Amino acid sequence: MANASTPAAEKSAAGVQRPVDKQAKGTAAVVSAANAFLNTLTSDQQASTLLDLTQANATAWSNLPCGGTCRPGIQFSTLSDDQLAAAEALLKTALGTGKDTGYEHVLQTLKADDVLASAESTSSSSAAPTDAPTATDSASATDSASADPSATATDSASAAPTDVPTGAPPSGGGGAGGFSYGSGYYYLALLGTPSKTGTWQLHFGGHHLAVNITYKDGKVSGASPFFTGVEPTSWTADDGTTYAPLAKFRDGLLKLTGSLSTSQLAEAKLSESFSDVLLGPGKDGDFPETKEGIKASELSPKQKKLVLAAIHPWIADVDDATAAQLMKTYAKELDQTYVAYSGGTGLDTQGDYVRIDGPSVWVEFVCQNGVVYQDQVHYHTVYRDHTRDYGNEFSFS
Repeated sequence: MANASTPAAEKSAAGVQRPVDKQAKGTAAVVSAANAFLNTLTSDQQASTLLDLTQANATAWSNLPCGGTCRPGIQFSTLSDDQLAAAEALLKTALGTGKDTGYEHVLQTLKADDVLASAESTSSSSAAPTDAPTATDSASATDSASADPSATATDSASAAPTDVPTGAPPSGGGGAGGFSYGSGYYYLALLGTPSKTGTWQLHFGGHHLAVNITYKDGKVSGASPFFTGVEPTSWTADDGTTYAPLAKFRDGLLKLTGSLSTSQLAEAKLSESFSDVLLGPGKDGDFPETKEGIKASELSPKQKKLVLAAIHPWIADVDDATAAQLMKTYAKELDQTYVAYSGGTGLDTQGDYVRIDGPSVWVEFVCQNGVVYQDQVHYHTVYRDHTRDYGNEFSFS
């Protein structure tokens, strides 16, 4: 979310007060930060970062720890300290710097991946992939590639939960087939030339994260798809700080489903079971033709507010002005929005699943069994918009 407050109006050359377009002002700041980042890069690095805004590039994102094999852009672990600081400044400008902002959420997601890297590097299992990052590799990647340049290798290693992962590292983690955990394996791409008048996209992601913000004519035209997940769901660092990147996302849904009566729960229950989100990577435009669940028009005024409150954490991972405009749209469409769930409503068991589906907004949250921490669940979520994904630049029919 946006950080500094802006004046409600500014003077024209003639001294006449005129409203400030906060969305345009925010975009101008992002463009400036994007160009500042590009100016720190070599020509070869710029070629890896500044790419064409094509459907193939825009849709190349994943929730898997598959590094650059499944997403474009420049790898964080290859950046110098100055370049990393400039990349960090860009993300802060686009996502916000205050508490509970998009940048803070992204930072904690990267920290979670360092926890996984540390857990795998300290595992004594002989089944660990031979090309997994070693403890030294993981530490150095964290030192140079964490979104917090002041963080040290010790910070990452000590942030791991005290409980050791059960079982052997799975074939899909740690390095097998090019899969690797850690904040060094996140990629930043600028699709199209950053501009206050043209169309371009900020494309950032790695394991359990895909940020896609599209800018057009000086404003955000789409803040989705936005995939965010986490494993472990929470942990405590040596300094006593507890992290739970998706707690506010989960808790909003728990308050919503917890408000439903027995009859409302019966109406909201889906017949299908879900092991993952329905509209994850590679599922662009595949929205179900029929909406399912309980219609928000059947809910009480208090419950309707809970629906909007449940949506908000996903929308808050973009600048304040854009978030406010999106939430205004979703509020207008609320009576045509549906709430549905599958499994249980506790969001603590494999297959627990909640969906919010409106004329525009689409949110999913699902629990999966742990991959590295196999005695725990972990979360996958996705936010999409029926008409605004990728700024509505592409057709998926």
